[in-house]
Amino acid sequence: MTKIHPSAIVNPKAEIGENIEIGPFCIIGPNVIIGDNCTLFSNVIIDGNTTIGSGNKFFHSAVIGTIPQDLKYKGEPTRLIIGDNNTFREFATVNLSATMDEPTRIGDNCLLMAYSHIAHNCRLGSNLIIANAVNFAGHIHVEDFVIIGGMSAIHQFVKIGKYAFIGGKSGLKKDVPPFTRGEGFPYRVIGLNSIGMQRKGFSDQQIAAIKKVYKIFYNSGLNTSQALEKVSEISELTDEQELFVDFIKNSERGINK
Repeated sequence: MTKIHPSAIVNPKAEIGENIEIGPFCIIGPNVIIGDNCTLFSNVIIDGNTTIGSGNKFFHSAVIGTIPQDLKYKGEPTRLIIGDNNTFREFATVNLSATMDEPTRIGDNCLLMAYSHIAHNCRLGSNLIIANAVNFAGHIHVEDFVIIGGMSAIHQFVKIGKYAFIGGKSGLKKDVPPFTRGEGFPYRVIGLNSIGMQRKGFSDQQIAAIKKVYKIFYNSGLNTSQALEKVSEISELTDEQELFVDFIKNSERGINK
């Protein structure tokens, strides 16, 4: 059964699913679609052309679907799309995209901790942990199963690969390959996220295969172009090795070393 607190303001044009709980002083705009089994605890604002899946939780003062903080934005009906079973903690903010060609997008099963900010045109995968006060600039792409430590700042257009672990208080200006871990300002890759991979069920053989190509890029003294040539000599890459190499091959900003 849907419960809406008397102090909440829900625009009659908004589409609200089943078994929704909307707490005190929440505000829901006219172009918002909210799926089943979502909870808005208190003072939550959801606006814009925002589509939200099922089972999401929005804690006190989360602000979702407001216009981008981009001076190029001129009021176009841009979008935000959020998947299922995500948690947005206190004062988390997520903006609409600044352009019509791509929405801001968040996948499923993500935890965005207090004061985290997701800017326009970001594309976040699933099963992410974004710690307190992490700031995303625009157009950032984050793949699945990434963990980002608190108070990190990420430059626009950066891409972060699957299963990467970013230590707290980091500053990222270049792309972060999958399976790696690092920290610092400026950011520095310091190894593989082996513990994280073990926890996700990677076998010793899979981790060893990733380590083999990792060493070519990070421990051989070769630059990125030379490392790509060296890797091309491997007759048959595993799926994980191919994911690692393709990410680096397709990096537009260059990778963090």
